[in-house]
Amino acid sequence: MNASKINYLFFFIPREGMKKHTICFQTHSKSLFQTFFCFFCFPSMDSQRVAVTFFRFTGWAQRWWAFKQMGLGKRSFSEINGLQFVKMMGSGSDNGFDWLPNFGVYGLLTVWDSERDAQDFFQHSELFAAFQQNSAEHWTVFLLPTLVHGLWDGKTPFTPVQPMDENKPVAVLTRATVKTRHLLRFRSYVMPVSRSLEGREGLLFSVGIGELPIIEQATFSIWRSHHDMKAYAYSSPQHAQVVRRTRELGWYKEELFSRFEPYATSGSWGGKNPLADFLG
Repeated sequence: MNASKINYLFFFIPREGMKKHTICFQTHSKSLFQTFFCFFCFPSMDSQRVAVTFFRFTGWAQRWWAFKQMGLGKRSFSEINGLQFVKMMGSGSDNGFDWLPNFGVYGLLTVWDSERDAQDFFQHSELFAAFQQNSAEHWTVFLLPTLVHGLWDGKTPFTPVQPMDENKPVAVLTRATVKTRHLLRFRSYVMPVSRSLEGREGLLFSVGIGELPIIEQATFSIWRSHHDMKAYAYSSPQHAQVVRRTRELGWYKEELFSRFEPYATSGSWGGKNPLADFLG
């Protein structure tokens, strides 16, 4: 059994009571012991799941409906079974990275107790059905957390459930609350970084989103592999400069960096599925 096949075994054997913090080492060895060990360390169907959905709204009535959902916030999601964490976020112009709002694109981040809870919401929820009916297009990517550093609203919303496979696509979510006194300086660095993403080798999808314009910002991107993601992170002068200035100036009140392995998608974006060639 090779390492690439091992990664799919957890879909077939759920294990009640498996601790969410169990960590499995990565190995390409074919020894029977290591294969057995990794088989039982991959997350069960009862481990945390994350979903990120993007909606495109056209027409003023639909955009006004979407804008109102931002105002309702967590109240709309207050009685949904298995929902650990939720954020409804807006987007800016220029693929989400400009300070001017884009009232036609919104993002929904949901974190679930289990696969069962996630699928129940996306398949049977009247709330999600209303989002579908009002949007011209929507795309959901389902994710397994593999790494998280930092906090969001004072807590860590994601629990790593399996190790990273560097040969598979990787989703990256970064989020920060910018200190007020650094807003103008921060903006002067962000726009060059966002433009440097355009046409990058291995970039499959990216969009800027946030809870509050300017102040609470997030970036969600999906890369063909960890190699492509790291090549951008370490070779882009604009990105390297922002990282350096962040350390020097400390312009965030709060920040979070997280990585995920995409394992399923639903819907389309721009008339296609950005992960169609990578997920069967």
